[in-house]
Amino acid sequence: MDDQNKNLILATALSFLVILVWFVFFPPEEPQIDPNAPVAVQSDASGDTANIASTPPVAAAAGDAVPPSQEATPVQAARIEVDSPKLTGSISVLGGRIDDLELKGYQETLDADSPLVRLMSPVGTPDAYYALYGWAPAGSLGFDDVPGANTEWQIESGTKLTPETPVVLRWENNSGLIFRREISVDPEYLFTITQSVENTSDSAQRAQPYGIVARHGEPDIDGFFILHEGVVRLNDGELEEIDYDDMPDLDVNSREAARADVVEVAENGWVGFTDKYWMTTLIPQGGQPFTSVAKYVPGADIYQTEARQPTQTIEPGQTVTVQTNLFAGAKEWEAIRHYEKDNGIQNFVDSIDWGWFFFLTKPIFRLLHALNGFIGNMGWSIIALTLIIKGLLLPLAFKSYVSMAKMKELQPEMEKIKEKAGEDRQKLQQEMMALYKKEKVNPASGCLPILLQIPIFFSLYKVIFVTIELRHAPWLGWIKDLSAPDPSSILNLFGALPWGVPEADSIFALVSLGILPILLGISMWLQQKLNPAPTDPTQAMVFAWMPWVFMFMLGSFASGLVLYWIANNTITFTQQYLIMRSQGYHPNVFGNILSGFKRKKPESK
Repeated sequence: MDDQNKNLILATALSFLVILVWFVFFPPEEPQIDPNAPVAVQSDASGDTANIASTPPVAAAAGDAVPPSQEATPVQAARIEVDSPKLTGSISVLGGRIDDLELKGYQETLDADSPLVRLMSPVGTPDAYYALYGWAPAGSLGFDDVPGANTEWQIESGTKLTPETPVVLRWENNSGLIFRREISVDPEYLFTITQSVENTSDSAQRAQPYGIVARHGEPDIDGFFILHEGVVRLNDGELEEIDYDDMPDLDVNSREAARADVVEVAENGWVGFTDKYWMTTLIPQGGQPFTSVAKYVPGADIYQTEARQPTQTIEPGQTVTVQTNLFAGAKEWEAIRHYEKDNGIQNFVDSIDWGWFFFLTKPIFRLLHALNGFIGNMGWSIIALTLIIKGLLLPLAFKSYVSMAKMKELQPEMEKIKEKAGEDRQKLQQEMMALYKKEKVNPASGCLPILLQIPIFFSLYKVIFVTIELRHAPWLGWIKDLSAPDPSSILNLFGALPWGVPEADSIFALVSLGILPILLGISMWLQQKLNPAPTDPTQAMVFAWMPWVFMFMLGSFASGLVLYWIANNTITFTQQYLIMRSQGYHPNVFGNILSGFKRKKPESK
């Protein structure tokens, strides 16, 4: 076996092994649609204590305190409609909860009558998910003196929340404190919550403002290895991620009523929950300290993030105001980058899960995004991206293919050296190295382009898998979602026969190949035919099966990734063919294809 073939088999086997392990242990996600997704409601009923996120205790400076049991009685509360270019829903005056949001630009499926994606749901509905703001008491105040989860606010101004019309809620206690909460929303996904306390009493009062995002029960998640779903937060420039299944194991803090991870943030940060495509994030004002909390309440099965701001002292006749932001929406790169650059939300783009290869995934996505802005079609943009990547790797590919051509020319001399060396492996190695040195050939250079494709492949897969810009993005014809597998199937002749395709969990789905996976196998097979089949039977068998194994393996991968692989193979074939011809070696593709169908008769002994 010559060194060129050894290196090529090594590189190919390595690629195959990595992708096979990935495919077997971390299969591509199957779309999960909840047919019982809750719809918007116009009234709200609160349940018992277990159904409401707990109010955080006050800061240490104000003295430790734990919220008393909140015996919530069913209350029919009014709602304020939310209507922005990208959001629709309502806010409950019970607790002033932002708990009913749908995303206008996104549907659950590609069906025309598919419901909108629901982001937040009220308490009492499946998978309750909401944002709650309030004040924790300090000093002489008790929990009845501050607004909490069950406080019924009065609408002071505004009847409908839009980017042009904020709403103001008002609540007054019996101790001379008037609490107001102004809620506004921008045309994208950012809410601004301005909380104020007016002290009309004759004594100073103290209270601590906070924000909460709570989820009741662990949500349905993809659970895929390369994707983080759960708590995501920034603590003074340090990004931290906590999975849902790790939250019940958080440290028990003596001052917390649940398992919690508490971080003191000095100046800049944010905390919230991220899904694959959606996110809710509490964002205190920059340049100010706050306490970032990731919490799990075992008895109530509530996952909770909190942003606790410093305790405020409200002197008689004084009004104290604090402001925070809430991001609630789709993780669109343009919107998130806008909030980072123009609103000063530090490192907010890192809320998108770029993964370990962030140094590749970020520039790959930015280039893909720019190409899509110019071309207007994500499928053609992927092909254009492949052309650019191959162009950047062309110098290395040129050197590699020139080396491969020279190795072909040296094949007769290498055979003579093998015959001369016989069983003397050391002599064979020495003379081979001397030949390589004399002819200035590096046998290892032939596999470098293949090895470089591995991190690029994984990075592009990450981009296609996690970025919302690929979700429901069409290419042409039957490919209407580049983030999903090819929907066509050879089992019904790609739609020509009157029956459907197997379900994703069916054993027949393994052979239900679409058009793109078949084209992938053909492109790999043609690329092999640039060179004659190896004389070694083991090599020949491995090479013969490799394209079709990859075809089945990648058949259920995202169409965008398979499209990239086809384009990559096609461009590689063209580059290699032209470069090898420029070096005097003329690949006989048609002859190599015909020779593959011939069967060599065994020699008689």
